[in-house]
Amino acid sequence: MSAGKADTPRMKIALVTHAAPGDTFWDLVRKGAQTAAAKDNVELVYSSDPKASEQANLVQNAIDQKVDGIAVTLAKPDAMKSAVEKARKAGIPVVALNAGLEAWKEQGMLSFFGQDDRVAGEAFGEKLNELGAKRSLCVIHEQGHVGLEGRCAGVEETFEGETETLYVNGTDMPSVKSTISAKLRQDSSIDYVVTLGAPFAMTAVQSVDESGSKAKIGTFDLNKDLVGAVEKGDIEFAVDQQPYLQGYLAVDALWLYENNGNYSGGGQEPVLTGPAFVDKTNVKDIAEFAQKGTR
Repeated sequence: MSAGKADTPRMKIALVTHAAPGDTFWDLVRKGAQTAAAKDNVELVYSSDPKASEQANLVQNAIDQKVDGIAVTLAKPDAMKSAVEKARKAGIPVVALNAGLEAWKEQGMLSFFGQDDRVAGEAFGEKLNELGAKRSLCVIHEQGHVGLEGRCAGVEETFEGETETLYVNGTDMPSVKSTISAKLRQDSSIDYVVTLGAPFAMTAVQSVDESGSKAKIGTFDLNKDLVGAVEKGDIEFAVDQQPYLQGYLAVDALWLYENNGNYSGGGQEPVLTGPAFVDKTNVKDIAEFAQKGTR
């Protein structure tokens, strides 16, 4: 191996996610995967579709290309099961990342890289208790996504106040803004808006302003704009699951399996990348890395 870069035979790895267009979270996942690919002498083929049936088709495309490994998100595990099984039958190792904690072992994957969304939600609910919140609105931007549903369920489990779930169309940001605004106008008792992604948190800031609400905002996930908003105080805190790390570890794991026979987590336990709280007390430590696109 040469310094800092593998001299192992060239591999082709497909990264297939459920990313919706414009969601900056996935830029961080992809950047991590590209960094690992460059180090490991891997040709990375990235594709995404928020529709589970189309995402399954993208996995089939990767199988048809005879890739050496597949990293895939399981936001809707049942819809992906058949495609994952076909990959395994074709002798292609598969790892899961980001979404699918409850399903990766059952579907015979090598490893999982991400956070336990339910546990992250429970930690979020405890944080709301510490901050004295009484009524929270949990905004789900993709109906049926097991990870997002798990986050809101976790919040509801530990939060001692009242929680209401609001579904929005995450692919239409003006609609997200108007739907949150309308809810805040309708219910002035909401004192915390809980969003499940950085772009939605930034939009919720506009909704709070537009509606005249006094609600504060806490969110899951980070990007550099959101770090700035935490520094300014527009957003109280974020729960970071380190998407860059998820992409990096998923690609690196497939290289390690191919070249060394290694399994991250021994094929039995997930490799957790979160949750980690980011607020005014530690945001300056994160800001430098967020600007570089690695947090």
